[in-house]
Amino acid sequence: MTLTLRVLAPDQSVFDGAADEVILPSTSGQLGILTGHVSMLTALDSGVVRVREGNAWSSIAVMGGFAEVEDNAVTVLVNAAELGSAINAAAAESDFESAQQAAAAFDGQPTSAEKVKAQQALAQARARLQASQA
Repeated sequence: MTLTLRVLAPDQSVFDGAADEVILPSTSGQLGILTGHVSMLTALDSGVVRVREGNAWSSIAVMGGFAEVEDNAVTVLVNAAELGSAINAAAAESDFESAQQAAAAFDGQPTSAEKVKAQQALAQARARLQASQA
């Protein structure tokens, strides 16, 4: 028995298929989902959804959202998503380094809207980089 996984962004269906295991980047930590998992709804951070099909793993960079698990179906609704295989690793690494520098400029400063945006951009760049390397 397998899971049905759907990863949906506002502008596209990123993934729609079967999976043997799904690992989600929830706001409370990594969640592993296997067949027969109890029904649940969870918030997602920017991070990487890992998908196992047989012995092969693939990854999807997601930019925050929600996931619902019910009756061996996992539905992931996110602000944006990208298949790891479609991400240029060199460009993702460059974007990550730029985001690190931008976020570091706010070290020691009080929280501001600009600091929060820089931290979110860093989390998203990290997710894209990790997904591209998986």
